[in-house]
Amino acid sequence: MEQAMFAGGCFWCMVTPFEELPGIQGIVSGYAGGTVENPTYEQVKTGTTGHYEVVQITYDPALFPYSRLLELFWPQIDPTDDGGQFQDRGAQYRTAVFYYNEEQRLAALASRDQVAASGRFEGPVVTEILPAPRFYRAEEYHQDYHKKNPKHYKEDREQSGRDTFIAEHW
Repeated sequence: MEQAMFAGGCFWCMVTPFEELPGIQGIVSGYAGGTVENPTYEQVKTGTTGHYEVVQITYDPALFPYSRLLELFWPQIDPTDDGGQFQDRGAQYRTAVFYYNEEQRLAALASRDQVAASGRFEGPVVTEILPAPRFYRAEEYHQDYHKKNPKHYKEDREQSGRDTFIAEHW
């Protein structure tokens, strides 16, 4: 098993594209990249901790290669927005691909270059490719939020503008 970590704005919306696929063993919502140890959601949502909201994915590369994870990641985000994602604004909602090894780094860079060269976007692709920092698991109520609170999740996602953007650009 290997791990992948992606920041794509609100972590609730970054779980569903990856779940229930062959080779995906688990998806955990959490925080990474900041200066506060063991951060809470209340701290991270202020945007002052330096943490991103992220998902950490455990997968079997023989069944689901890292390149396929990247193919699923990019169409979930606006890679030209460095101020957050959709209705979620602030540093905690920036986008990034965090890599665990050189193979992931090279694959992430190549995939970002492909997105940038695709002509889909007017502005430059600003999603960063960064070494994987320490991961902190988010509070339990954030795990599988879409299953625990389907009505609120659906309303929040609809209001965010994410799906409209995806339909228009991907």
